[in-house]
Amino acid sequence: MALIVHKYGGTSMGSTERIANVARRVAKWVRAGHQMVVVPSAMSGETNRLLALAKELAPAGVTDEAYLREQDALAATGEQASSALLAIALQALGQPAVSYTGWQVPVRTDSAYTKARIESIDGERVRADLAAGRVVIVTGFQGIDENNNITTLGRGGSDTSAVAMAAALGADECLIYTDVDGVYTTDPRIVPEAQRLHSVSFEEMLELASLGSKVLQIRSVEFAGKYRVPVRVLSSFTPWDIDINEEARSGTLITFEEDEKMEKALISGIAYSRDEAKIAVMGVPDKPGTAAQILGAVAAAGIEVDVVIQNVGKDGRADFSFTVARSECDRACALLQENVLPALGATLISDKHICKVSLVGIGMRSHAGVASTMFRTLSEEGINIQMISTSEIKISVVVDEKYTELAVRALHQAFGLDQPGGGKLA
Repeated sequence: MALIVHKYGGTSMGSTERIANVARRVAKWVRAGHQMVVVPSAMSGETNRLLALAKELAPAGVTDEAYLREQDALAATGEQASSALLAIALQALGQPAVSYTGWQVPVRTDSAYTKARIESIDGERVRADLAAGRVVIVTGFQGIDENNNITTLGRGGSDTSAVAMAAALGADECLIYTDVDGVYTTDPRIVPEAQRLHSVSFEEMLELASLGSKVLQIRSVEFAGKYRVPVRVLSSFTPWDIDINEEARSGTLITFEEDEKMEKALISGIAYSRDEAKIAVMGVPDKPGTAAQILGAVAAAGIEVDVVIQNVGKDGRADFSFTVARSECDRACALLQENVLPALGATLISDKHICKVSLVGIGMRSHAGVASTMFRTLSEEGINIQMISTSEIKISVVVDEKYTELAVRALHQAFGLDQPGGGKLA
């Protein structure tokens, strides 16, 4: 008997018919002899509906702690409804089931409303129900802080809830059911020939999630890595009565084993992110401490910085450029102009029309030539590279946003990712 955690996204829970199919699928796993914990998201569109109601009633721009506390209490009800409905559907099938909110488990978090982080999970109550033959359904996306306030984990937080629950219970595997059937070499909407990966390493998935892949929330991947939870991404839209052995092997497995086959593939996937903006501080003093002065002010405002470059200047001056989330660009520029630029005697320009395109592959560790192939491919397509960032298993470039799809398609083809067993140098 294995302990399995299932997570279902909003589209999987989008109607009573779909919830009934989820119940049938979960009951099938129970009949196969497994103990089951299920973490559902709110029904598709429900969280947006609830937050829109809050905005209708709140004065424009209100974001104080009192408001955020109530916003979390409101948003958490979406998962509460879907969890109770799933329990009812299972009970209607004759399968004992019980639903719990995050605070009933409890799932303990810090007090950062709308973006709380899980600190601990008490699995005693869940284990007792599993031992009694019940399916346990735990609301995703939420928990409770030290003052017993309801908190939410941010968008995509149900993925994190599921992996964290699997880690706390020592589950054999966590299956993330979504509206796609796995992790692909790139976005199939841009490259229809993209190939589904049978497996991807934890490190590669972490990079892909951080670089724009929307399949898994990055914090769920971090949890999986920290606690070595086997995670599989698969589709909830396969027939619920699919053979369980076939289902257990489908989708994409996030693995911690770097086998020989994985080493042969230089590139596993291509990610892109349009949520990028570039800020260039021109004519800064070319001396120690300047970068700390600029980025320190940005970090103090809670703004995350990604790609950073400094150009060699002349006459004791240089240019310093970095990227931030597009939604944070105006705020970052305003604080720099007010608090930093006057002291530096520098000027500032920004560009919200950029995109970051990234190659990810664990095989880069032991092979040369990936960067040169990437740069040559983009050059042949007339795409100018504005910034470059690298790590052991990743190369990212910043280009003009209008070239996003062309860059992804060209690189996908250049590394043979449109063919089974691709990801190699030509």
